[in-house]
Amino acid sequence: MERKAVIVLLLFLTSLVESTERSGITQSNNVGAGSSLVYSWTICSAGVFVLAALVLSMYLIFEHLAAYNQPEEQKFLIGLILMVPVYASESFLSLLDSNAAFYCEIIRDCYEAFALYCFERYLIACLGGEESTIEFMENQSMFSSSIPLIDEAYAYGVVEHPFPLNCCLRQWSLGPDFYQAVKIGIVQYMILKMICALLAMLFQLFGIYGEGKFEWGYAYPYLAVILNFSQTWALYCLVQFYSVTKNKLAPIKPLAKFLTFKSIVFLTWWQGVAVAFLLSLGAFKGSLAQVLQSRIQDYIICIELYIFMSSQLHLTNEEKGVSVMLL
Repeated sequence: MERKAVIVLLLFLTSLVESTERSGITQSNNVGAGSSLVYSWTICSAGVFVLAALVLSMYLIFEHLAAYNQPEEQKFLIGLILMVPVYASESFLSLLDSNAAFYCEIIRDCYEAFALYCFERYLIACLGGEESTIEFMENQSMFSSSIPLIDEAYAYGVVEHPFPLNCCLRQWSLGPDFYQAVKIGIVQYMILKMICALLAMLFQLFGIYGEGKFEWGYAYPYLAVILNFSQTWALYCLVQFYSVTKNKLAPIKPLAKFLTFKSIVFLTWWQGVAVAFLLSLGAFKGSLAQVLQSRIQDYIICIELYIFMSSQLHLTNEEKGVSVMLL
């Protein structure tokens, strides 16, 4: 039965590639027979990884729905898991049709902002809500961190910033002050992400967006710098929030969730910027890179999503008793 499924999958992917090539929407129309073969192999391999990631993500979602006994936490967790189908579908469609890749990425960016909101609300829901979270922070008079993610001192209910941030930012007092600072730090990224997505569409219409081009006459490098600073600050706020609440959130393995979410939302974006920059420098000279060009990032994401879902399924199987609480 499994062999039949694999054969059907391969036949489907092969026919999909052939139909895509005939319709003229792929980049392989402008390359030789050897490059066309490489591109076909790329589509097939990416399709296998995407399908596997979709199956695993749907399995975890159905597992949560089957044991939907903590709706306040699980509804946000399901929203996070849905990142995998959204990212996988967007990346695979971008590989099939380079002309639609830009608009697929806009959709991904919009959902990314929503996923960040889900992640924050999920952690707060696990702490018992906003009031319980603020009360928990106010009750912490002393806090010392041993996690190597940051080197902070939490003394007398005060969060100190590392150098050089301590030169321009005041200390955060644990409680409403710290909670609002973290909340604003995350919300600002959500807002800027949506604004930059809309601006990218506008600049694309005028032909001055220049995706992946680090040239002064295009808008891409400027938007990339803005998002880079915005994401860095949002990531810093998430690290601070995790460091303060990690002991109370220990039953749900907050570090694993934090690193996983950070790798999907933040590292994939920085990875895309790095790939675009290396392409602009001509660092990729292989046959596969020449065929995919700016779609290298989409192919990498297809593989990474399968690895991500496999690791999460492994974590779930390790603790059957609390599997529904694991991402």
